Amino acid sequence: MLGTFHVFACWVLVIGNGLAGIWALTANRLSWLQTVWLWWFTGFFQLWVFVQLTIAALHLNANEGAPQSFHVFYGVLSAVTVAILYSYKNQMKQHQNALYGWGGLFIMGLGIRALVLL
Repeated sequence: MLGTFHVFACWVLVIGNGLAGIWALTANRLSWLQTVWLWWFTGFFQLWVFVQLTIAALHLNANEGAPQSFHVFYGVLSAVTVAILYSYKNQMKQHQNALYGWGGLFIMGLGIRALVLL
């Protein structure tokens, strides 16, 4: 049960962060796309990384499976990426769309790589 939910949550992470990344990069060129909804959307899917980590920890704690070490690495690296993006948001204020755009695509890539290792 938790394993299936973990995979579903990973797909939500991949698709959501990919869409947020594309939206932010597009908003970098088209200023009319720079809305408050972009940041709500991006924030939701970046917080979803921590939801995914919680589901993974519960899954491991229930002894429903043993992950490969790199699968765990990509999950933790996703959370570290969110923290790094957040820490640079004030310093990169003028390039915030590019920062969160490329960051969202990077998180999407980490999620895809983690899915491949399942």
